[in-house]
Amino acid sequence: MTGGEAAAPGPRAVGRAAKRAARRAAAGTLAFVESPVQLLNVLEWAYGEQATALTVVVLAPHDPMTRGQLRRMAELAREEGFSVRWEEARGGAGAPLRTIGGLTPRLRRAGRVVIGDPFSRYVQLLLTLTRARDLVVVDDGTATMEFITQLANGERLVRWHRHGGGRGPRDLIFAPFSAAARRRLTPAPEGGRRTVALFTSMPVAPPPGIRILSNEFAWTRRRFGPPRLTRGTDIVGTSLVETGVVDADRYLEAVGALARDHGATRYFAHRRESAAKLHRIATETRLEVVRPDLPLELIARRGPVGRQILSFPSTVVHTLPLALAGTGVGVAVCDIDPSWLTGKASPRAEDFLSGVTGTARGVRRLPTAPVAPEVREAAPGDMAPASGGPAPAPPDSAGPAPNPPDSGTSGSGTSGSGKKWNRY
Repeated sequence: MTGGEAAAPGPRAVGRAAKRAARRAAAGTLAFVESPVQLLNVLEWAYGEQATALTVVVLAPHDPMTRGQLRRMAELAREEGFSVRWEEARGGAGAPLRTIGGLTPRLRRAGRVVIGDPFSRYVQLLLTLTRARDLVVVDDGTATMEFITQLANGERLVRWHRHGGGRGPRDLIFAPFSAAARRRLTPAPEGGRRTVALFTSMPVAPPPGIRILSNEFAWTRRRFGPPRLTRGTDIVGTSLVETGVVDADRYLEAVGALARDHGATRYFAHRRESAAKLHRIATETRLEVVRPDLPLELIARRGPVGRQILSFPSTVVHTLPLALAGTGVGVAVCDIDPSWLTGKASPRAEDFLSGVTGTARGVRRLPTAPVAPEVREAAPGDMAPASGGPAPAPPDSAGPAPNPPDSGTSGSGTSGSGKKWNRY
């Protein structure tokens, strides 16, 4: 052996490693998800890693739209051959204790744990109970970028839009669990037996010791599409108003300006957008408001979808170019003007949103405040309005469409048809 060569592992070392891998495989993988996007990314991870013995635990939230999308995603997970355990983790005062008590034996046995939201207090508590040596974090959208930054800097795990830095009474109660979870998610020193991996489509620079697994949405592209393209433009909504970051009136003005300037006819609602806000969008902008029953990456891949998709800074400006690769669909992002931010917005909000936009690959950037059509000069490359003129006026109702998402029958059409929507 020359000086530049590393010694090959001996037969005993190879045997011990193989036994550890076999034990982990036999113990299986436990994945905890609280949103449809997290479950989608668990399926993407499982496809890339060829994971088989996987149990997905859904810690069900209260929000009806989120629950509806999670039920649809759970159907897809079962179709892929995985076990799904639905937990009403927030169904009353005794629900957390029942959920944790029922999951503890599985947590103790699991060889690998996958989580979708390291900021979740529920997940942080569960991480203190597991003995798994392999931890995997899958994308929970752009929050992954903030998680990695905080982990690298040794900071407390606090969501970027939280005003006041997350120092309320509940934060103080859960502080020990948050600190313990952060330690578990910090890779062990070199040679340690605990591993931490991040499965992501976000542009992140992880701290030393975390293994990066690239999410290219290979499962989504295999499972759905390619989509049929319409001649129109679609707008993707965000929950920045609901989280208190952006003023509602300024947001609606921006949506209306984008619709006028780019001939948009449809608005794909974020699952957390309020019914009142969506009603205003439908009546004031004349856009057809669509409430998808699956994450937008799957809806867009399934189609039909516009040849151009417009978005504000959000997860989709990173994920849609990957999910729609090779389809000819263009994605553009409109920056958030600082004047749109509310007084309740976190001091970090402006920089974070700017970073989301600036790091997006394969998207076109739009100005933050499109000028009114009467003073605007036609710009080369602008798309003509979709054929057929403006969308018909929506019904005068702010309530949800029939068949609420949690009923399992959200709208008309069949699975995979691209028409299973709730409309306003």
